[in-house]
Amino acid sequence: MSEILTYQCAGGVVTMTLDDGKANAFGIEMIAALSAGLDRALKDAKVVVITGRPGVLCGGFDLKVIRGDDEVKKDAMRNAGLDAMLKLYAHPQPVIFACTGHAVAAGALLLLTGDHRIGVKGASKIGLNEVAIGLPLPVFGLELARDRLDPRALTAATLGAEIYDTDGAVAAGYLDQAVNADALATTAQGVAERMSKLDTSAFASTKLRLRLGTIARIRDAG
Repeated sequence: MSEILTYQCAGGVVTMTLDDGKANAFGIEMIAALSAGLDRALKDAKVVVITGRPGVLCGGFDLKVIRGDDEVKKDAMRNAGLDAMLKLYAHPQPVIFACTGHAVAAGALLLLTGDHRIGVKGASKIGLNEVAIGLPLPVFGLELARDRLDPRALTAATLGAEIYDTDGAVAAGYLDQAVNADALATTAQGVAERMSKLDTSAFASTKLRLRLGTIARIRDAG
């Protein structure tokens, strides 16, 4: 697929690994590779697992672009990111995240698009830090947070830019469970095998019905 995304398919499960050798910034190249991987998975498999390099799932949008002067490039990355998030959120196959470590800003939003999210126990940093670094959260980020986070955590997670360790991320709703690092891959595989037994058509229809309201609010906001 790409040097920053490896694509493997076995037993009806596609595993996509994000690895740019650094912080796994969610830039144009990574966004395009992930989107293409999702398209390919529709033909190859029944379940998608997305994981990262050791220690980090995704460090957020590419700050060199966000802080830069090229407004065209900035808008292109934001728009591509929005499209990719909505594509993940509505993907008709089960999407499982095996979160290898830190997931901040756009990395945390990626987790919010998943159907089952597994993290590594420990001091990983997970959360929406935008307000803390001077970036207002976009509407699509707020709506994903409103849909997937525990309502009691919503204000602290968004307005308060709260960053959680793994246990806190489970409590807030970014993750569904946390396991030891050496059990991450096998746990994700087990969840994938279980979800692969679900009826494909019923899963896709139910998922879209469940999320259609949030998608509409994001689209209506432009």
